[in-house]
Amino acid sequence: MRIENVPFTSIHWDEIPRTIHPGETGFASWQTVETGNMRVRLVEHSPGYLADHWCARGHVIHILMGEMMSELKDGSKTFMKEGMTYLMSDNPENPHRSFTEKGVRLFIAD
Repeated sequence: MRIENVPFTSIHWDEIPRTIHPGETGFASWQTVETGNMRVRLVEHSPGYLADHWCARGHVIHILMGEMMSELKDGSKTFMKEGMTYLMSDNPENPHRSFTEKGVRLFIAD
């Protein structure tokens, strides 16, 4: 990840509005800040959430609360729980999606 044209930025998350994104099941709530070539988000997936798409964009994802399954299109799955982080580069050949039974809160940078 190359961070470019991003000034020092302090984010007060309680001032960032939420947007709702329906999943195949459940929904995701995003609070998003974009500056320079960076996007950072606090994301919450409702219990029973399954992403409605395969995502090829690279991310750094840290699990703040809860647990989830990250699945690659090739069928491999990785269980993630609170305190864990995963890294992934852009990958249009083997995109990923998320599922959570109980709900999860994430910090995502991309």
